[in-house]
Amino acid sequence: MKINNKVKAAIAVIIIAACSVGGYQYYQAQQTAKQATATETATVQRMNLKSTVSATGTISPVDSVEVSPKITARINSILVKENDAVTAGQTVATLDGKDYEAKRDQAQFKVTNTKQEYERYLYLYQVGAGTKQALDTAEYNYNTAVSALSEAESDVNETIITAPMDGVVVGEPKPVGTMAVQGNSNPTVIMRVANTSQKQILAKVDETDIGQIKIGQNATFTVDTYTGQTFTAHVAKISQTDTSNTWDTNGTSSSSSSSSSTSSASVIYYYVTLDVDDPDNVLRLGMTARVDIETADVDGALTVPIAALKTNDNGSYVLRVNSAGQTEQVAVTTGVMSDEYVQILTGLEAGDKVSITYNASSKSSSSSNSSSKNKQQQGPPPM
Repeated sequence: MKINNKVKAAIAVIIIAACSVGGYQYYQAQQTAKQATATETATVQRMNLKSTVSATGTISPVDSVEVSPKITARINSILVKENDAVTAGQTVATLDGKDYEAKRDQAQFKVTNTKQEYERYLYLYQVGAGTKQALDTAEYNYNTAVSALSEAESDVNETIITAPMDGVVVGEPKPVGTMAVQGNSNPTVIMRVANTSQKQILAKVDETDIGQIKIGQNATFTVDTYTGQTFTAHVAKISQTDTSNTWDTNGTSSSSSSSSSTSSASVIYYYVTLDVDDPDNVLRLGMTARVDIETADVDGALTVPIAALKTNDNGSYVLRVNSAGQTEQVAVTTGVMSDEYVQILTGLEAGDKVSITYNASSKSSSSSNSSSKNKQQQGPPPM
C-alpha cells in the first residue's frame, strides 16, 4: 500500500512535534533539577546567641608611678633591683648631696649670725638706744635666713629617694653615676614602681562598635605566650574622646585639602579600659591582648545564618523556601548578630526554610537581590 506525500508530511510533522514537546519537558526537568541542586537552604532554629566586639590592647598595671628627683644631682646608690618588692616610704636610692649639705651649712651659719644681730637690735630698741627701722631690718634678715635654711634642709632631704607606693620595681633602675635631672617637662626617671597584682587592658575600639560597649560587660582575651588559654576581664572605663582628640581643633593651623581628606578618611578609635582577672599572676606588663567583649547574650534566639540575610531600600529580608522549592521574599527585623548567625525578631518562625544563595526568580527580584548581594560582599548587614 502506497502512502502519498501528504500523509508522509503529516506523519513527519507529528513526529517532530512529539520530539519537540518531549525535548522541552526534558529540558525543563533538567533545569528544575539543576536549580534545586544549586539552591542551598537553612532551617530557622533557636539557639543561644552571643554578640562580641573584638579589639586589641596592652596589659598594664592599674597603679604605677615613675620615681624622679626633685633636685638635680648624681645618683650615689641604688638600693633595689628589678622585680624587688618595695613598700611606701622605703629608701630605694640616694643622690650625691655634698653640694646641698654645704649650702645647708652656710644657711645655718647665716641664721646664727642674723639671730644674734636681731637679738642685739632688739635689746638696743628696748633700752631706747636703737631705732625701730634698724630692728625691723634685722628681723627681716633673720627671717630670710631661716627660710633659706629650711629650703637647704629640704634639698638635702631630697637626696634620699623613697618609694611613693607599695609595689614592685619594674624594669632596670638607672645605674649609679647617672646625673638625675629635675624638671616638669622631662625629668630623669630613676625607676618605675607598679602594683603588678592588679592589671588592666587599655584597648582601642573602632567608632562603629563603641556604642555597643557598656561598663561592666564581661570579656575574654588571649595572649600569644599562652596558646589555647583564655583569660577573663570586664569593662571598667570608656573614654569620652577618641584616641587622637580629632574634635579639638583649637590652635591648629588650616590644613590643605589633601590633608583634610586624609584626616576625614582615618579610622577613629576610643580607649576602653578593662580590669583583668589574673589570680595566678602569670600575665606580664606590655603583653598584647586580643579581646572579645561580650555585648549581648540571648538564650533561645530565633536565628538564621548571616548568609541568608539580604538588604534593599526597604530594609532586611530573606528568601523563604516553601515545600515546592519556590522562594518568596520575606521582610524581617533583626536583633543580636554573631560572627555566623543573626537573631530574627519578626518575619519568620522556627522550622522555616530560607535560601542562603542568590536566586534570580524574576526581573524585579533580580534587581533587588543583586543590590543585596553587593552589600553582603562589603560586610555584614546593619542590625
